[in-house]
Amino acid sequence: MDTPTDVLAKLYPVSIKGVVIIDDRVVLLRNSREEWELPGGKLDPGEQPVACCKREIAEELGLDVRVGPIIDCWVYTIAPAVDVLIVSYACFVAAGAAIRLSDEHREFGLFTPDQLAKLDIPEGYRETIASWLARRGRDSLVDAPH
Repeated sequence: MDTPTDVLAKLYPVSIKGVVIIDDRVVLLRNSREEWELPGGKLDPGEQPVACCKREIAEELGLDVRVGPIIDCWVYTIAPAVDVLIVSYACFVAAGAAIRLSDEHREFGLFTPDQLAKLDIPEGYRETIASWLARRGRDSLVDAPH
């Protein structure tokens, strides 16, 4: 039997992110690099991506979300020789949900699409958000909570 060569491939940490929209504003968090980012975090061993997304958003924002479709997947170089595979999902919250910020981030903000252009946000997150906002606009079924 041949030995699989997958173990020889470069490995990337996987970070699962959620695009959460409350009152037509995107929820972002300011990290220790002073960047605004989507809520979410590293996939734990044995954890499924949807479960990770729900867990991370509950930990960071105190929100119970319904995780929708995958929006985007890309590799982010956060520092020289430090690459992270980002997988982002659309997330839905109940009307009137209140954010409770954890100590993992400096602050949170709710931003309109126009305000996003002025923020220090990695281009990959910017593209992910734009993709989801465009998709929501064309497909009313995607935006309907289940």
